[in-house]
Amino acid sequence: MTVIGVFALQGNVREHVAMLNQVGVEARPVRRPAELEQVDALVLPGGESTTMDKLARAFELFEPLQKRIADGMPVFGTCAGMIMLANEITGGIDGQETLGGLDVTVRRNAFGRQVDSFEADLDFAAFDTPYHAVFIRAPWVERVGRDVEVLSTVSSGPAAGRIVAVRHDRLLATSFHPEMTRDARLHGYFAELVREL
Repeated sequence: MTVIGVFALQGNVREHVAMLNQVGVEARPVRRPAELEQVDALVLPGGESTTMDKLARAFELFEPLQKRIADGMPVFGTCAGMIMLANEITGGIDGQETLGGLDVTVRRNAFGRQVDSFEADLDFAAFDTPYHAVFIRAPWVERVGRDVEVLSTVSSGPAAGRIVAVRHDRLLATSFHPEMTRDARLHGYFAELVREL
């Protein structure tokens, strides 16, 4: 059976685990390098990207995670997880590093502060019907590399046209929080991506 880990040092860990279980995947929290070795893929949840960076280092997970990503482990990054996967960030704090692997430039807190959080229906390349997305202090993608597929953009309002979901080979990332909806399609999409390997 496919086993997908959820980075469990910060963020909506339980919600992601529940969504993965819903799509027929065994999901496990990952806090230590030994737990990382036991999973086929990983979800990097939302949270605070600078804190996630520090915690990953404190728990000696940063370098093993970087290595697994470089070696081709599938990863799904949501909100802060998207920032963690990006090769380049703007609006970061001094010294902030990412795990990298995803050839994009991401702007932190691009949509504004917590009070500017919002929800929107998005057209999604992989789905027949719109996906209702929840944005909380969300980033957006400012640049995509040549091999990066844009899966969704904001369709209306002041952020119209901004890229909010991308895929590059085995790496999937969204600006929004799919675990905060009842729609398990994105977790199912990621599970299929993992199973195809």
